[in-house]
Amino acid sequence: MKLSSRSKYSAQGLVVVFILVAILVGIWWYLHSTKASTEQDAIRYGHDVIDRLVMKHDRSVLDNDLAPQAKMEMPPSQRDFLIQQIAQFGTPMEPIKIEDNVSFDQVLGGLMATNPHGIFTAHLNYPAQAVTLQLATSQGATKWLIENITLTKGNVGQ
Repeated sequence: MKLSSRSKYSAQGLVVVFILVAILVGIWWYLHSTKASTEQDAIRYGHDVIDRLVMKHDRSVLDNDLAPQAKMEMPPSQRDFLIQQIAQFGTPMEPIKIEDNVSFDQVLGGLMATNPHGIFTAHLNYPAQAVTLQLATSQGATKWLIENITLTKGNVGQ
């Protein structure tokens, strides 16, 4: 009788261990898939903003998506000037080469990734010259935000 009770406890212990392992694997899978999904959202957002600025010359993306600090650093007159500069170049040759760099802050010893931010560098080839547009983004409380935009003229990064 003692032998059967020990084996009963041993089997219960194995079930508990199995359940704990299943829960940990589920949490790991959830965190990994959430990070991958967020990274894809960041890339999609960065490419969309570059397309709207470069191809459509859409100033509203600046008005709607600039982070609060970026709005102070880039007043409406500077936003107009940026769009005018981009529009003066015309339409770049396609496809546009965009370098994506999405990173996360690591917490809990690298087990969790938080605060996604991206740097997108678009190499634009216009008939008259090459231009590089660099866009810094972050995920705000409710949507992606533009933290900074840099436009560099000349033959850079080709």
